[in-house]
Amino acid sequence: MFQIEWPLALLLIPLPLLVYFTMPATGLRQQASLRVPVLDDFRLGAATGDVTRPRRWRQWLSGLAWLLLVFAASRPQWLGESIEIPVSGRDLMLAVDLSDSMRTADFIVEGEQVNRLSATKRVASKFIERRRGDRLGLILFGTQAYLQVPLTFDSKTVNRLLRESAIGLAGERTAIGDAIGLAIKRLDLESDNSRVLILMTDGANTAGEVTPLKAAQLAADRGLRIYTIGIGADEQIETTWFGIRRVNPSAQLDEKTLRAIARVSGGRYFRARDSEELEQIYRLLDELEPMPRDQQSLRPVSALFMWPLLIALLLAAILVAPRIRGRL
Repeated sequence: MFQIEWPLALLLIPLPLLVYFTMPATGLRQQASLRVPVLDDFRLGAATGDVTRPRRWRQWLSGLAWLLLVFAASRPQWLGESIEIPVSGRDLMLAVDLSDSMRTADFIVEGEQVNRLSATKRVASKFIERRRGDRLGLILFGTQAYLQVPLTFDSKTVNRLLRESAIGLAGERTAIGDAIGLAIKRLDLESDNSRVLILMTDGANTAGEVTPLKAAQLAADRGLRIYTIGIGADEQIETTWFGIRRVNPSAQLDEKTLRAIARVSGGRYFRARDSEELEQIYRLLDELEPMPRDQQSLRPVSALFMWPLLIALLLAAILVAPRIRGRL
């Protein structure tokens, strides 16, 4: 649908006529005269119309250029089809562990053995794509916690920066408490939105200035609900010089603390031993934090003022070009 944003600007259309009829003419004097000895050349010019005939095409072009300028000033727009946007009123922050232990390759994704971070990226990426209507944020933590993406509706940016994250980017150790503290600091505590933190780690708190339980208690006081996910297989087969042995690659995972964090803040703890369990956890999170049902409509707006403005400038150039050429 076509619309004009500032229709009052169209009242400027008769302005040139108003100036023409109200302003006094200048530069014309009745007593001025030109005396010439021979009038033949002037009679010839008058007969042919080369001198006295007004160039009406200039007047028409000037009027058209003015109309286009006024039309551009009125801000013509094109409204697209209405788009329904879900709105949840939820602020959801993801905190992903980038410590050195995330290099452990104990996950199988699509028949390929990958490390824990790669599996987390693939599954969390699908989860982010489904979160339409939520404000999403991303925290990456290792020895220190960093806010990679502040809360935003731009899920594509959150997804892209998650996929670009790398092990060791935030240090080799694990600061779970600092990651929770940063989430508390960056979530909008002044709004009425529901606040959720999903924390994914494969180890224990070995760095940072805030203990995880203290941070969890502070989160509970601020209304932040935390879902914790422990990542890593319980058993892995290794081939050594002495044969095959079974090891527990998740021996350093502090499940007790992760359960306590979830319990204190009103969330839940999940255990992801393989990619299938990790996907099930994110599906369950979709059920625990359901998608919004309220809808808001949005109509994309495309500005059209540049087209009449461009044509007006071209007409002005056509009108000015002969004078410039004559002076040159």
